[in-house]
Amino acid sequence: MANHKELVQRFLEIYGGSEQGLHSFHAPGRVNLIGEHTDYNGGYVFPAALTFGTTLLIREREDNQLGLASTNFELRGSFPLDSIAFDKADDWMNYPKGIVNELQSRGYAIPVGFDLLYHGEIPNGSGLSSSASIEVVTAYALLALSGHPTDTVEIALLSQKSENEFNGVKCGIMDQFAVANGKKDHAIMLMCDTLEYKLVPFNSGAYKLVIGNTNKRRGLVDSKYNERRSQCEEAVQSLHQAFPQLELLGQISLEQYNANEHLIGDSIIRNRARHVVEEIDRVIRSVEALERDDLEEFGRLMNASHDSLRDLYEVTGSELDAMVEAARQVPGVLGSRMTGAGFGGCTVSLVHEDSVERFIQEVGENYKAAVGLQADFYVCNIGNGVEQLK
Repeated sequence: MANHKELVQRFLEIYGGSEQGLHSFHAPGRVNLIGEHTDYNGGYVFPAALTFGTTLLIREREDNQLGLASTNFELRGSFPLDSIAFDKADDWMNYPKGIVNELQSRGYAIPVGFDLLYHGEIPNGSGLSSSASIEVVTAYALLALSGHPTDTVEIALLSQKSENEFNGVKCGIMDQFAVANGKKDHAIMLMCDTLEYKLVPFNSGAYKLVIGNTNKRRGLVDSKYNERRSQCEEAVQSLHQAFPQLELLGQISLEQYNANEHLIGDSIIRNRARHVVEEIDRVIRSVEALERDDLEEFGRLMNASHDSLRDLYEVTGSELDAMVEAARQVPGVLGSRMTGAGFGGCTVSLVHEDSVERFIQEVGENYKAAVGLQADFYVCNIGNGVEQLK
């Protein structure tokens, strides 16, 4: 977490006034431990909230304006609450503006103006959900300070809708859900279609989660993401011969898929569908492994997930593959995989605490030798979802 004293100083430098009436909130970043590209197929994902994320300092103001500033970006601005609109030039500020717009359209009155200062610890473009973190912390703070209930499932849904409609980013529900509903030392088994979820204790013992950032900006994600979505829809169409009611790949079991895979004529579409159905099955087996504290099996499933994303779904790319390959060479690593949409972004590995320093050094060196980029590493703990800081 950020140094609170310094943040308060910064807030007062920007907005003036005193500390009186100043409130602090925090929303985490998130990492998906397993279950990739299953969310829009109506399947399970298995994310966890991280201990680092976005801190928000917020204070009421006299007029009806929304003041927005960040320690991460030069750009700041002030907007009248009654005429919030998307403007490309407002860049990052469109995320909090979208939340205000969504709250108002749902009938949550924001009776006074506020000044907000954000401090983000999540690297942008890393795929650890900086945008979801900003959205969720904004929604939670504005609801809490305006005297409205703070239902974290509702906050996740309205944050997703704001990102989809106001900001035009077609994300699934996982990021906002994990950021809003995470719990210390637990991962969330979430059914994206119905939002049924359960908190699963993550007793990692002597093992640490290490996130590796490839620092490869994720350029291809949008086009390939849309292509994969339509390939999955095509697979569903082919399977209608056996399952006329089928809407999403997540609605059939692995056994049912195996018996009917021949109905999909195109081998690429078959690969895409196989990844999704097997990946959903891997999430279920992962949860069972953690419930009996079998970290070795969990690591094996992480490895299988990456291999499937590489070979069947084809969304890894050379940087992620190089980092995972380097990670698996280090003794004490139980599993390593890409996390997020792919084509850059991050890996997540389960590493014995005695091997963490060696892991960071060797994976960093081997990755740089392979692709010429400098990696960043974060040793993570699993933290709480959005909360007010005392």
